[in-house]
Parts: sequence; structure tokens; C-alpha cells
Amino acid sequence: MTEKAKPPSQNPALPDFWDKRFREGITPWDAGGVPEAIRDFLAREPGRLRVLVPGCGSAYEVRAFAAAGHDVSAIDFSTAALAVARRVLGSFQSVLRLADFFEFALDQPFDVVYERAFLCALPRSHWTRWASRVGDVLRPGGRLAGFFFRTEDERGPPFGLKQGELESLLAGGFERIEDAPVTDSLPVFAGRERWEIWRRRP
Repeated sequence: MTEKAKPPSQNPALPDFWDKRFREGITPWDAGGVPEAIRDFLAREPGRLRVLVPGCGSAYEVRAFAAAGHDVSAIDFSTAALAVARRVLGSFQSVLRLADFFEFALDQPFDVVYERAFLCALPRSHWTRWASRVGDVLRPGGRLAGFFFRTEDERGPPFGLKQGELESLLAGGFERIEDAPVTDSLPVFAGRERWEIWRRRP
């Protein structure tokens, strides 16, 4: 059965797939907290950043960015995910928006796009479009920062990056400025996740 022929609840390119999982509590990618790498990142960012969090899910990291004083826009096309995020965010829930990363109207570019379990949730057929869109929403010199799931296994979601794939997607418009192992990964990502920061070229 092809990606397009799948029922909506079985197609990870559609909101129905993620609505079903959030409503049923089947979310093995949900850490229930803020990873150490994000705490470190926030500790060394003195200025106020304009941050986009696509596919924000439960939004624990969104809360950390907002609590640190950054101007955050958190989007998800799953209404069930946003319902969970509202509970997590509490007084910060005004940063949430029901929107499709590929379609939302951009009023001004962002300083940072935060990545965690969004790219690996997308079917591989969407990855080239993802890379182009990230470049579009970031200002020159802006950064794509986050966690990247790497594996040669083609099954998913999560859909892992094979060797050289992320570099191929981003090398034309970005340079990698940070790359480190992740020590507090969830079981679904353990041993196959990297913390990376890519800076958009001018």
C-alpha cells in the first residue's frame, strides 16, 4: 500500500495519524521533560531569540524557551497534540498555533528553528521540502538546532537519517557548527541520536 493510499490514521504525513497516537497516549518519543542539551543551550544564550518549534507535540521544550524569555512560536497540525501542549504550557500556551509547517504564513524570519522528533516523524518523501522550508523561515545566520535521529533502518516512524543524508539535505545552505552525542535519549532513540546545530549561510 503506498503512502497516499493509506487510511489517514495510518499515514504519518497527515494529522489523523498523530491525533490518534496522542489521544491514545502512544507517544514513545515524548520525554516528559527538557533534555540536557537544551538546558545547556539556553544557559549560554544571553540574548532574546525568535524561536520556531515545528511539530511541537507536548511542548516541554517550548515551555523552557518561553520561561527563559525567548519569543517562541510553537506549531503543530495535530489538535490532539496541542491539547496536551496546553496542559504542559499553562500560562505560556498563547505561543501555540494550529498550523502546518509547510504552509503557515511567515511574517518575519526566525533566529532559531528547534528540531526534536519532527524530521524523523516526516516520511522521507518530505525531507527535501523540509530542508528548503527551514532555510526559508530562518534569517541569514540563523540556526537549526536540535536532535537528529540517525540509523540505517528504513522503517518508521521514527524515520532515521542514513549516513550522509542530513549533510546532503543541508550542506548547500547551511554549515554545521556543533555536533555532540546525546546521553539522555529516550529508548526509541538511544545510541542513535546527535545534538547538532547548523547555521544558515548568508
